[in-house]
Amino acid sequence: MFQKTTAIQKIQKLSKRIRVVQGGTSASKTFGILAMLIDYSIKHPKTETSVVAESIPHLRRGAIRDFRKIMQMTGRWYSERFNRTLLTYTFGNGSTIEFFSADSEAKLRGARRDICYINEANNIAGGFDSYLQLAVRTLKHIYIDFNPSAEFWAHTELKNDLEAEWLILTYKDNEAAPEAAVSEILKAKAKADKGNEYWANWYRVYGEGLTGILQGAVYTNWKVGNFKEVSKPIYGQDFGFSNDPTTLIKTCIDRDNKIIYLQECFYKKSLTASEIYILNKKFAGNNLIVADSADPRLISSLSAQGCNIVPTIKGQGSVIFGISLLQDYDLIVDPNSLELINELKNYVWLEKKSQTPCAGYDHLLDALRYAVAYQLVNPNRGRYFVQ
Repeated sequence: MFQKTTAIQKIQKLSKRIRVVQGGTSASKTFGILAMLIDYSIKHPKTETSVVAESIPHLRRGAIRDFRKIMQMTGRWYSERFNRTLLTYTFGNGSTIEFFSADSEAKLRGARRDICYINEANNIAGGFDSYLQLAVRTLKHIYIDFNPSAEFWAHTELKNDLEAEWLILTYKDNEAAPEAAVSEILKAKAKADKGNEYWANWYRVYGEGLTGILQGAVYTNWKVGNFKEVSKPIYGQDFGFSNDPTTLIKTCIDRDNKIIYLQECFYKKSLTASEIYILNKKFAGNNLIVADSADPRLISSLSAQGCNIVPTIKGQGSVIFGISLLQDYDLIVDPNSLELINELKNYVWLEKKSQTPCAGYDHLLDALRYAVAYQLVNPNRGRYFVQ
């Protein structure tokens, strides 16, 4: 059943042309804005609305899924009206809502629309320039939302714009927030209350919806860009099961220009050995995979089935050694590697001047270190350490 939450009521009260919705996790930002767009489209025939995010996979897993859910909850969903190729829904009164990614130059500089909604605006490629391309082609309202992990162009360019108004939402504004999500947020608050700097900043951003400070990021040498197969690809793999995912990442290294190109292949929990084998062959084929050596039996099983897979070499000082190798290169991340981007944003040192990264956002990054250390360090010259 559709529930009109406090978050939706607050979004309804926004009245200026530029409507900035900043907030924490489970605050119902996306859900609330989409509910408003649907309502407006139905009440105003022939309205054209664009929903924009960083990538098509991100849209499918987020805004499009929520859009369909709202339409079904309110008895308005007709599958034949949704064009799965163009990702456009056409209402009975001629209004349309289209979904496209910010990395589409043609779409950014395409036709005009009445309303534009930029979902998770701090992640879109091109930053403020992409926003401007969309804004100058939007006739009426512009919505943007984001988790305020750090200041970005919205804070520097829109904060003092007389046409912009700001709304901060938290999980407390969303009466429909899942109990499990609220429980995790409260666990983070408890850690923050004990004085842990990382969790204090995390709760400030995702619990209170306030702008955080990106403190102690392990990797600052990365950006989103097109993957280039500049060398024979080597893959890295980290194993997990119920609590942690099994991951696979593709790497290609341009040694002359000190660039590593990265592409997330999969990030999945609860995979059996047979399922891992199938996915490994699908993405890596016969290319080499350097895997977590903590599970030699699994590596042996995958090798016996036909995977070209070897264990990484581990030892004392492993994490710092692997990180130092990666920090010496520029990292270019494929725009569809959403879990990898999330890890890079959240992988921080546990404390100031610490040599220990905070665990939890390292499943693809561990796999990355396995693959890169294999390529950049010659085992015949001596022992290398990666954990």
